Parts: sequence; structure tokens; C-alpha cells
Amino acid sequence: MVLEVIMVKDVKAGAEVFNTYGLLGNAALLHRYGFTEPDNPYDILNMDLELVLQWGLSLFSSRYCRGRLSLWRRLDYSGCVSQNSEYFEISSDGEPQIELLVLLYIILLPEDLYRKLDLTTSTAGNTNGCIDMILTKKHNSTQDNSSEMTKDLLLTESVCSSLLELADMRESFYGSSSINDDIEALKRCCPVERKLYHALMLRISERRILEKLRNYVVSAAGRARSPKTANTASRKKRLKKK
Repeated sequence: MVLEVIMVKDVKAGAEVFNTYGLLGNAALLHRYGFTEPDNPYDILNMDLELVLQWGLSLFSSRYCRGRLSLWRRLDYSGCVSQNSEYFEISSDGEPQIELLVLLYIILLPEDLYRKLDLTTSTAGNTNGCIDMILTKKHNSTQDNSSEMTKDLLLTESVCSSLLELADMRESFYGSSSINDDIEALKRCCPVERKLYHALMLRISERRILEKLRNYVVSAAGRARSPKTANTASRKKRLKKK
């Protein structure tokens, strides 16, 4: 009946030692240890795969969504899994997990590109790079395996719109009250009321991440439109010269 604690560095006898809870977001801290941290840099927001499929079914048939989800899985993508639930993480700065972006991109692919990607996946012995090939061909860009390059190409106007719709759907989980209502309720709440206090802390931290997700999407949508604007201006300039 012994608990062994292993030190990660030398400590002088008699000095105070600390045990870390780990690099955890508020949801994990509350679930495991019963408390939350204000302005937690490791905070994340979970967006369930079921929610994404619910959004998809509001636009397309069940058969359509199953086919697109199946292709996404055959490309060797998956979300995070915990307690039989599959979800995607939105980081504390509002950046969505790339697996979510790929799924939305595939769901919104035009039928001809979807069939081409489906055929390539079925005939290729290795599915690595299949999505990159479609991205580079569709956007007339050179192939670049960097994650930032891939994210920029995945963040089309339609994917950005879908992320905003998903943010609104996720926000609806908190009911009709606004984030400002929650902040005011937290100010009135006594820390002694532990359950209510930490529940409000979690709500506020998650809703702030949703705000950052929206800002991230608006910024990405602006980048997605800017090349078109530049190309249009370039064409007009050439026409004027003629």
C-alpha cells in the first residue's frame, strides 16, 4: 500500500515540492479533480463528430453523408476518442483540428472531385498524399506538405461558412443566456458554491474559445477571398493594356 513519487530534478532536503496536475484544459481538470483555472492556456473545446454529422444531414441525405464519412476514414483520418465518443478539438486560440477541416472539405467537395478522390483512394496502395493531390490540383498550387499550407487550402469559403454554423450549433448547448450573462453570474457567485462556480468557469472558457474560432474563421475567409480579388484586378489590368 505505497505510492511512489519520482522526482524529475534534484531538490534540497526540506524544500517544498509540487505535484503537477498535467497540461489539462478546464473540462479535464473539472472532470478529474473538481476545479478549473481562469485563463487556462491548455483549454480546449470539444466538437463531437455527431454534431458535425447532424450539420451534414441538415444539408445532404444520409447516404451522401455516410459516403463522405467513409471516404474520410479510408484516407486514414479520425477524430479524438474518449469513452466511446469521437470528437474534434478546438484549441485555446480558436484553431480547429485539421481532421475536422478535412472532413468538412470532403463533405463539401463537388461530386466530380469526390468521385476522383474516391477512385484514387480505392486504387492507390497508399492513401498518403491523396487529399494533398486534390487540393493542389483544385487550387492550381504547387504541392507543399506543410500543415499550414494544407490548412490554408482546406479553409475555403464553404468550409469557413460551415465552421461558423457549427460554432452556432455548439453555442446553443448553453441555452438562451449570453456569455455576458454567464460572466455576471460568475461575479455574483461565491467560490464556496464550488459546483456552480466551476461550471460557470467552464462555460465561459468554452464560449470564449467559440468566439476565437469565429474570429479565426473570419480571418481565414478573408484570406480565401483575397487571391480571387487579386486575380480579378490582374485580369482587368491586362485588358486595359490591350
